[in-house]
Amino acid sequence: MTGYAAVSAGSPRGTLSLELRSVNSRFLDLQFRIADELRAHEPVLRELISAGVARGKVDCRLALLAEGAAGANPGLNAEALARLKALAEAAKKAVPDAAPLRIADLLRWPGVITEDADEESLRAAVAGLCRRALTDLVAARSREGAKLASGILERVRKMRERVEDVTPLMPQAIAAYQEKLAERLREAIGSADDERIRTEVALFAARGDVAEELERLRVHLGEVERVLGAGGQVGKRLDFLAQELNREANTLASKALSQAISDCALELKLLVEQVREQVQNLE
Repeated sequence: MTGYAAVSAGSPRGTLSLELRSVNSRFLDLQFRIADELRAHEPVLRELISAGVARGKVDCRLALLAEGAAGANPGLNAEALARLKALAEAAKKAVPDAAPLRIADLLRWPGVITEDADEESLRAAVAGLCRRALTDLVAARSREGAKLASGILERVRKMRERVEDVTPLMPQAIAAYQEKLAERLREAIGSADDERIRTEVALFAARGDVAEELERLRVHLGEVERVLGAGGQVGKRLDFLAQELNREANTLASKALSQAISDCALELKLLVEQVREQVQNLE
Protein backbone atom coordinates (compact mmCIF):
# COMPACT_ATOMS: atom_id res chain seq x y z
CA MET A 1 0.00 0.00 0.00
CA THR A 2 1.12 3.55 -0.56
CA GLY A 3 1.62 6.04 2.22
CA TYR A 4 3.64 9.06 3.28
CA ALA A 5 4.74 10.52 6.60
CA ALA A 6 7.10 13.37 7.49
CA VAL A 7 8.10 14.39 11.01
CA SER A 8 10.81 16.50 12.64
CA ALA A 9 12.13 17.05 16.16
CA GLY A 10 15.00 18.62 18.04
CA SER A 11 18.07 16.63 19.05
CA PRO A 12 21.42 17.25 20.79
CA ARG A 13 22.91 18.12 17.38
CA GLY A 14 20.11 20.10 15.82
CA THR A 15 16.81 19.45 14.09
CA LEU A 16 16.19 15.93 12.83
CA SER A 17 13.78 15.39 9.93
CA LEU A 18 12.55 11.99 8.79
CA GLU A 19 10.38 11.03 5.80
CA LEU A 20 8.80 7.67 5.07
CA ARG A 21 7.32 6.87 1.67
CA SER A 22 5.82 3.51 0.77
CA VAL A 23 4.61 2.12 -2.54
CA ASN A 24 3.17 -1.24 -3.51
CA SER A 25 5.38 -4.30 -3.52
CA ARG A 26 4.80 -8.00 -2.91
CA PHE A 27 7.61 -8.11 -0.35
CA LEU A 28 9.24 -5.71 2.11
CA ASP A 29 11.95 -3.64 0.42
CA LEU A 30 13.69 -0.98 2.54
CA GLN A 31 15.71 1.85 1.02
CA PHE A 32 17.60 4.37 3.17
CA ARG A 33 18.88 7.85 2.37
CA ILE A 34 20.63 9.00 5.51
CA ALA A 35 23.04 11.85 6.17
CA ASP A 36 26.60 10.61 6.66
CA GLU A 37 26.77 11.84 10.27
CA LEU A 38 23.65 9.77 11.06
CA ARG A 39 24.58 6.59 9.18
CA ALA A 40 25.22 4.71 12.44
CA HIS A 41 21.49 4.88 13.22
CA GLU A 42 20.40 2.91 10.15
CA PRO A 43 20.15 -0.43 12.07
CA VAL A 44 17.71 1.15 14.55
CA LEU A 45 15.58 2.52 11.72
CA ARG A 46 15.64 -0.79 9.87
CA GLU A 47 14.54 -2.72 12.97
CA LEU A 48 11.67 -0.35 13.76
CA ILE A 49 10.36 -0.18 10.19
CA SER A 50 10.57 -3.96 9.74
CA ALA A 51 8.53 -4.41 12.90
CA GLY A 52 5.87 -1.95 11.78
CA VAL A 53 5.55 -2.74 8.05
CA ALA A 54 5.36 -6.22 6.54
CA ARG A 55 4.93 -5.49 2.83
CA GLY A 56 5.80 -2.70 0.41
CA LYS A 57 8.77 -0.72 -0.86
CA VAL A 58 9.61 1.80 1.87
CA ASP A 59 11.92 4.76 1.30
CA CYS A 60 13.35 6.29 4.51
CA ARG A 61 15.11 9.67 4.50
CA LEU A 62 16.83 11.04 7.59
CA ALA A 63 18.55 14.43 7.67
CA LEU A 64 20.05 16.75 10.27
CA LEU A 65 19.87 20.54 10.28
CA ALA A 66 22.72 21.44 12.62
CA GLU A 67 22.84 25.24 12.26
CA GLY A 68 22.48 26.92 15.60
CA ALA A 69 22.30 23.64 17.53
CA ALA A 70 22.60 24.25 21.22
CA GLY A 71 25.01 22.10 23.17
CA ALA A 72 26.99 21.02 20.09
CA ASN A 73 30.74 21.65 20.45
CA PRO A 74 32.43 20.98 17.10
CA GLY A 75 35.94 19.57 17.00
CA LEU A 76 38.30 17.79 14.62
CA ASN A 77 38.53 14.05 14.25
CA ALA A 78 42.24 13.30 14.34
CA GLU A 79 41.88 9.83 12.83
CA ALA A 80 39.79 11.12 9.93
CA LEU A 81 42.33 13.92 9.32
CA ALA A 82 45.19 11.40 9.28
CA ARG A 83 43.41 9.20 6.77
CA LEU A 84 42.62 12.23 4.61
CA LYS A 85 46.23 13.40 4.78
CA ALA A 86 47.47 9.99 3.64
CA LEU A 87 44.99 9.99 0.77
CA ALA A 88 46.05 13.51 -0.24
CA GLU A 89 49.74 12.50 -0.26
CA ALA A 90 49.00 9.43 -2.38
CA ALA A 91 46.94 11.53 -4.78
CA LYS A 92 49.76 14.12 -4.99
CA LYS A 93 52.21 11.40 -6.00
CA ALA A 94 49.83 10.09 -8.64
CA VAL A 95 48.93 13.58 -9.95
CA PRO A 96 51.78 15.98 -9.10
CA ASP A 97 50.05 18.95 -10.71
CA ALA A 98 46.87 18.61 -8.64
CA ALA A 99 45.97 21.55 -6.40
CA PRO A 100 46.39 20.95 -2.67
CA LEU A 101 43.39 20.56 -0.40
CA ARG A 102 42.00 23.77 1.03
CA ILE A 103 40.81 24.19 4.62
CA ALA A 104 37.21 24.42 3.39
CA ASP A 105 37.67 21.09 1.59
CA LEU A 106 38.98 19.50 4.76
CA LEU A 107 36.11 20.74 6.88
CA ARG A 108 33.52 19.49 4.40
CA TRP A 109 35.00 16.01 4.30
CA PRO A 110 32.62 13.50 5.98
CA GLY A 111 33.72 12.58 9.49
CA VAL A 112 36.34 15.30 9.90
CA ILE A 113 34.21 17.47 12.15
CA THR A 114 32.99 15.82 15.35
CA GLU A 115 30.57 17.17 17.90
CA ASP A 116 30.59 16.56 21.61
CA ALA A 117 27.03 15.33 21.94
CA ASP A 118 25.30 12.57 23.82
CA GLU A 119 25.02 9.65 21.38
CA GLU A 120 22.44 7.89 23.50
CA SER A 121 20.23 10.97 23.46
CA LEU A 122 20.63 11.25 19.71
CA ARG A 123 19.80 7.57 19.23
CA ALA A 124 16.69 7.97 21.38
CA ALA A 125 15.66 11.03 19.36
CA VAL A 126 16.05 9.14 16.06
CA ALA A 127 14.08 6.16 17.40
CA GLY A 128 11.28 8.37 18.73
CA LEU A 129 11.10 10.23 15.43
CA CYS A 130 10.85 6.95 13.52
CA ARG A 131 8.04 5.68 15.77
CA ARG A 132 6.06 8.87 15.17
CA ALA A 133 6.55 8.61 11.41
CA LEU A 134 5.57 4.93 11.46
CA THR A 135 2.36 5.74 13.30
CA ASP A 136 1.40 8.26 10.62
CA LEU A 137 2.47 5.95 7.80
CA VAL A 138 0.54 2.95 9.13
CA ALA A 139 -2.56 5.12 9.59
CA ALA A 140 -2.34 6.32 5.98
CA ARG A 141 -1.83 2.79 4.71
CA SER A 142 -4.76 1.56 6.82
CA ARG A 143 -7.07 4.15 5.27
CA GLU A 144 -6.03 3.05 1.81
CA GLY A 145 -6.34 -0.61 2.81
CA ALA A 146 -9.94 -0.07 3.91
CA LYS A 147 -10.79 1.38 0.50
CA LEU A 148 -9.05 -1.52 -1.27
CA ALA A 149 -10.87 -4.06 0.90
CA SER A 150 -14.19 -2.42 0.03
CA GLY A 151 -13.36 -2.75 -3.68
CA ILE A 152 -12.39 -6.40 -3.30
CA LEU A 153 -15.60 -7.20 -1.42
CA GLU A 154 -17.62 -5.57 -4.19
CA ARG A 155 -15.95 -7.84 -6.74
CA VAL A 156 -16.56 -10.84 -4.50
CA ARG A 157 -20.25 -9.93 -4.48
CA LYS A 158 -20.26 -9.81 -8.29
CA MET A 159 -18.49 -13.17 -8.48
CA ARG A 160 -21.12 -14.70 -6.21
CA GLU A 161 -23.79 -13.40 -8.56
CA ARG A 162 -22.03 -14.99 -11.55
CA VAL A 163 -21.74 -18.32 -9.70
CA GLU A 164 -25.45 -18.25 -8.88
CA ASP A 165 -26.23 -17.31 -12.50
CA VAL A 166 -24.34 -20.36 -13.76
CA THR A 167 -25.90 -22.87 -11.35
CA PRO A 168 -29.43 -23.04 -12.87
CA LEU A 169 -28.01 -23.06 -16.40
CA MET A 170 -26.10 -26.31 -15.93
CA PRO A 171 -28.95 -28.90 -16.00
CA GLN A 172 -30.47 -27.41 -19.12
CA ALA A 173 -27.10 -27.10 -20.85
CA ILE A 174 -26.15 -30.68 -19.99
CA ALA A 175 -29.49 -32.02 -21.23
CA ALA A 176 -29.26 -30.09 -24.50
CA TYR A 177 -25.67 -31.15 -25.10
CA GLN A 178 -26.42 -34.78 -24.26
CA GLU A 179 -29.27 -34.79 -26.76
CA LYS A 180 -26.99 -33.33 -29.42
CA LEU A 181 -24.30 -35.88 -28.60
CA ALA A 182 -26.76 -38.77 -28.70
CA GLU A 183 -28.03 -37.61 -32.09
CA ARG A 184 -24.51 -37.45 -33.50
CA LEU A 185 -23.72 -40.89 -32.12
CA ARG A 186 -26.85 -42.32 -33.71
CA GLU A 187 -25.83 -40.85 -37.04
CA ALA A 188 -22.32 -42.23 -36.67
CA ILE A 189 -22.97 -45.76 -35.36
CA GLY A 190 -26.65 -46.31 -36.07
CA SER A 191 -29.56 -46.66 -33.68
CA ALA A 192 -29.02 -50.34 -32.88
CA ASP A 193 -26.32 -49.80 -30.25
CA ASP A 194 -28.30 -47.86 -27.62
CA GLU A 195 -26.00 -49.17 -24.86
CA ARG A 196 -22.99 -47.54 -26.54
CA ILE A 197 -24.90 -44.28 -26.76
CA ARG A 198 -25.86 -44.38 -23.10
CA THR A 199 -22.24 -45.10 -22.13
CA GLU A 200 -20.90 -42.18 -24.12
CA VAL A 201 -23.56 -39.84 -22.75
CA ALA A 202 -22.79 -40.95 -19.17
CA LEU A 203 -19.07 -40.32 -19.69
CA PHE A 204 -19.81 -36.89 -21.08
CA ALA A 205 -22.11 -36.05 -18.16
CA ALA A 206 -19.32 -36.91 -15.71
CA ARG A 207 -16.79 -34.75 -17.54
CA GLY A 208 -19.19 -31.82 -17.89
CA ASP A 209 -20.37 -31.74 -14.29
CA VAL A 210 -19.14 -28.51 -12.66
CA ALA A 211 -21.02 -28.75 -9.37
CA GLU A 212 -17.74 -29.34 -7.52
CA GLU A 213 -16.09 -26.31 -9.14
CA LEU A 214 -19.04 -24.08 -8.29
CA GLU A 215 -19.01 -25.24 -4.67
CA ARG A 216 -15.26 -24.58 -4.38
CA LEU A 217 -15.79 -21.10 -5.82
CA ARG A 218 -18.38 -20.41 -3.11
CA VAL A 219 -16.02 -21.68 -0.41
CA HIS A 220 -13.09 -19.57 -1.65
CA LEU A 221 -15.26 -16.46 -1.89
CA GLY A 222 -16.45 -17.03 1.66
CA GLU A 223 -12.84 -17.35 2.81
CA VAL A 224 -11.92 -14.06 1.12
CA GLU A 225 -14.72 -12.35 3.04
CA ARG A 226 -13.63 -14.00 6.30
CA VAL A 227 -9.97 -12.99 5.86
CA LEU A 228 -10.86 -9.39 5.08
CA GLY A 229 -13.22 -9.28 8.04
CA ALA A 230 -10.53 -10.58 10.39
CA GLY A 231 -8.10 -7.82 9.38
CA GLY A 232 -4.38 -7.85 10.05
CA GLN A 233 -1.82 -8.91 7.47
CA VAL A 234 -3.99 -10.43 4.74
CA GLY A 235 -2.10 -9.82 1.50
CA LYS A 236 -0.33 -13.15 1.08
CA ARG A 237 -3.36 -15.17 2.15
CA LEU A 238 -5.59 -13.32 -0.30
CA ASP A 239 -3.01 -13.75 -3.04
CA PHE A 240 -3.22 -17.52 -2.58
CA LEU A 241 -7.04 -17.45 -2.58
CA ALA A 242 -7.03 -15.40 -5.78
CA GLN A 243 -4.90 -18.09 -7.43
CA GLU A 244 -7.39 -20.76 -6.34
CA LEU A 245 -10.34 -18.71 -7.61
CA ASN A 246 -8.59 -18.32 -10.95
CA ARG A 247 -7.97 -22.07 -11.13
CA GLU A 248 -11.66 -22.87 -10.58
CA ALA A 249 -12.76 -20.19 -13.06
CA ASN A 250 -10.45 -21.69 -15.70
CA THR A 251 -11.90 -25.16 -15.09
CA LEU A 252 -15.43 -23.80 -15.37
CA ALA A 253 -14.53 -22.13 -18.67
CA SER A 254 -13.03 -25.34 -20.05
CA LYS A 255 -16.23 -27.27 -19.20
CA ALA A 256 -18.65 -24.61 -20.50
CA LEU A 257 -21.48 -26.29 -22.40
CA SER A 258 -23.17 -23.15 -23.67
CA GLN A 259 -22.32 -19.60 -24.63
CA ALA A 260 -24.08 -18.24 -21.55
CA ILE A 261 -21.93 -20.38 -19.23
CA SER A 262 -18.81 -19.45 -21.16
CA ASP A 263 -19.65 -15.74 -20.79
CA CYS A 264 -20.17 -16.14 -17.04
CA ALA A 265 -16.85 -17.98 -16.69
CA LEU A 266 -15.06 -15.24 -18.64
CA GLU A 267 -16.54 -12.54 -16.43
CA LEU A 268 -15.48 -14.53 -13.38
CA LYS A 269 -11.91 -14.63 -14.67
CA LEU A 270 -11.92 -10.88 -15.26
CA LEU A 271 -13.19 -10.22 -11.74
CA VAL A 272 -10.60 -12.58 -10.24
CA GLU A 273 -7.84 -10.77 -12.13
CA GLN A 274 -9.07 -7.44 -10.76
CA VAL A 275 -8.97 -8.91 -7.26
CA ARG A 276 -5.43 -10.20 -7.80
CA GLU A 277 -4.28 -6.74 -8.87
CA GLN A 278 -5.78 -5.15 -5.75
CA VAL A 279 -4.43 -7.86 -3.45
CA GLN A 280 -0.87 -6.97 -4.50
CA ASN A 281 -1.45 -3.61 -2.80
CA LEU A 282 -2.55 -5.03 0.53
CA GLU A 283 -0.31 -5.87 3.44
